[in-house]
Amino acid sequence: MLTGKHVVIIGGDARQLEIIRKLSTFDAKISLVGFDQLDDGFIGVTKMRIDEVDWNTVDAILLPISGTNEAGKVDTIFSNESIVLTEEMIEKTPNHCVVYSGISNTYLNQCMKKTNRTLVKLMERDDIAIYNSIPTAEGTIMMAIQHTDFTIHGANVAVLGLGRVGMSVARKFAALGAKVKVGARESDLLARIAEMGMEPFHISKAAQELRDVDVCINTIPALVVTANVLAEMPSHTFVIDLASKPGGTDFRYAEKRGIKALLVPGLPGIVAPKTAGRILADVLVKLLAEPS
Repeated sequence: MLTGKHVVIIGGDARQLEIIRKLSTFDAKISLVGFDQLDDGFIGVTKMRIDEVDWNTVDAILLPISGTNEAGKVDTIFSNESIVLTEEMIEKTPNHCVVYSGISNTYLNQCMKKTNRTLVKLMERDDIAIYNSIPTAEGTIMMAIQHTDFTIHGANVAVLGLGRVGMSVARKFAALGAKVKVGARESDLLARIAEMGMEPFHISKAAQELRDVDVCINTIPALVVTANVLAEMPSHTFVIDLASKPGGTDFRYAEKRGIKALLVPGLPGIVAPKTAGRILADVLVKLLAEPS
């Protein structure tokens, strides 16, 4: 149980609803910031503005998967209020207070360093990332079906990166009958791709390897789908970039060439917010229950 734990949940999307529901059943005291348009009633939950929070009593701050922007602003779909988490707010919390965010940036890292508080980046945890790769793969399939005029079965599909997301995406497309090739850099990953029954290639050879691709799915958070690579692709290729912003694709050049390319980080929150929220909630309960 989380009796006596004061958790401030700031902003976010529909995934946060499952987290709120789960934490409330474990008897946590929950303060919601940026949820003034939310109609759902939860036990032990109080809505408030960010300037009404008693930071001296806060054991944990839960930010959305996107964290904050470089000015400290937090996105929310349940409020029109402009919500900014400041260094001064964090500094008022007890020393044991932990900040949970999906990802981080320079602003958030500096706040943590200056206040000497702990930041837990949830999306860097293997358990969450692997579970999240399931709705991510399903959402990628959905997008491929919606934005193309051919079947996945028999299509030439390239997946860039064989991390936790790339592996699930490649497997799902192969299971649907696509001809899947996977790009990676490390020799062990190239060997794993071959073992999985797919065609491996080194990322440095992407321009040559993607000349016949129908769907290109990038999972690498670095510029890998460059103008040189896009110049060699067929004009009908559909590029789905799953990497965190700004992605790994030269979107300007893709548009210039007439290649449809979409940046879609956070697919679990779009296609399966209930499942994605439950994944986060289950892990958060365990983390919050750990001794301070």
